[in-house]
Amino acid sequence: MARLVRELMQQTGAAPSDCLGVGIGCPGTIDAISGRVIYSNNLAGRVDIPLAESIASALQLPVRISNDANYAALGECVAGAARGCRSAVLLTLGTGVGGGVVWDGKVFEGGPGGMELGHTLLRTGGEPCTCGRKGCVEAYCSATALIRDAARAARSQPQSRLNQLCGSDLSRMNGKIPFDAAQAGDPAAQEVIADYLHHLGEAVTDMVNIFRPEIVLLSGGICAQGAVLTEPLNRYVQEHAFAGRWLKTPPVCIAGLGADAGLIGAACLLDG
Repeated sequence: MARLVRELMQQTGAAPSDCLGVGIGCPGTIDAISGRVIYSNNLAGRVDIPLAESIASALQLPVRISNDANYAALGECVAGAARGCRSAVLLTLGTGVGGGVVWDGKVFEGGPGGMELGHTLLRTGGEPCTCGRKGCVEAYCSATALIRDAARAARSQPQSRLNQLCGSDLSRMNGKIPFDAAQAGDPAAQEVIADYLHHLGEAVTDMVNIFRPEIVLLSGGICAQGAVLTEPLNRYVQEHAFAGRWLKTPPVCIAGLGADAGLIGAACLLDG
């Protein structure tokens, strides 16, 4: 990472004195105050890595780190779908479910180790989660969970269009196929999507009840579905959020910056 920063500085002609510092977004459990990665599956399970100190020593620049979803949420508030909002919750729907919160224009870190919105409980004793619990939001709302449920439905109903679209090879199932099959009128796929939207609606409603942000953003490959995803979720939140009948609930929208959200957010954190 330090070599990459040096290369970027050379490419742009920036001197170290021109740089405010380096922002690093890292998946996993981050202690933003001490600048340590406490735990991250993506780093081969290594724990307690003094990442900020190591990079700062190599570059002689200030370094701040946070969970990557936090930076993505901040980036969206600065230049994306939440631009102008002082508070936002972002859920990333990928291999797992990440979450970032911006409050009063700043990343809300929580305590040491930050927050894990994807590992809040959705169903007691439910599907096994990668964290070791059962029934987490991640176990029901990630792209991985959608693919798992679509493959189960395809296996139990061989005539389903789910099988046709993956060429009867369930290893080729992806997050797009169940939406395509559902829109084509396949009953098995429609049930899978209805269940997925119900679970995601419950998770988003919880985020609304806890934080009452100005906006809830969703990111990840599944979000290419656009209004097919957001319209039913907005109806669900309006119906089920606490006092939703009397209070305007925050809109559920698709994040706008893609992979650039984290880069923009990481840069912005150095400036306050």
